[in-house]
Amino acid sequence: MKVMELNHVKKTFDGKLEVLTDISLCVEKGEVVAIIGPSGSGKSTLLRCATLLTTMDSGELSYLGERAAWNDENGCTVYAPDLRKIRSYFGLVFQNFNLFPHYSVLKNLTDAPVSVMHRDARQVRDEAVELLNKMGLADKANAYPCQLSGGQQQRVAIARALAMNPEILFFDEPTSALDPELTGEILKVIRQLAQEKMTMVIVTHEMAFARDVADRVLFMDGGVIVEQGPAREVIEHPKEARTQQFLARYSEN
Repeated sequence: MKVMELNHVKKTFDGKLEVLTDISLCVEKGEVVAIIGPSGSGKSTLLRCATLLTTMDSGELSYLGERAAWNDENGCTVYAPDLRKIRSYFGLVFQNFNLFPHYSVLKNLTDAPVSVMHRDARQVRDEAVELLNKMGLADKANAYPCQLSGGQQQRVAIARALAMNPEILFFDEPTSALDPELTGEILKVIRQLAQEKMTMVIVTHEMAFARDVADRVLFMDGGVIVEQGPAREVIEHPKEARTQQFLARYSEN
């Protein structure tokens, strides 16, 4: 089953800087897709278009077969008038955590399910406590973000996204703000989610992680998908010269 589908997406900033050029991406239920590529290749913009944070110039977007955006007769993107249901299908974990600093850890998890989704507060709280336990943060429920390490904050951010029961999770370089030791914490959590068949799209610079955890890898450069295929095949035996050049630099580091 297709969870998310993007077709022929184009995005230009300031009328001249083309960041995405005819990008298409389909993600199946239970699939883990890693997106790799140099800085400025359009990876984060692609995620922002997929999660409705950035409007596309042209292209189509759907979740579970429901259209969120499509092209009008002039080839420009039109968005569905009510996107609340569509937004409930996905969660997004940012590289800088984006937790509410004035909320406790527990309230960071429970606020949106209760106030936005109007779910039962007691049930939401019970599920949030269970998520914190799963993340190894059971003793941090009443702490505030400023009292946590970067790795702990990112685990709270992942738990907060999961608290919305999304069909698909997007990660935008979830370890880029963390030191190597804390990076391992987050990759372990994502690896566990992959084993549980959580559908995920992960923009990452962790090549070994992408190789071992993702089902499929996309290499982007210059706003286009240069190469894609089974994760291990792309990482270890890239076919395109640009992919080979990019991965060679990583193996040197």
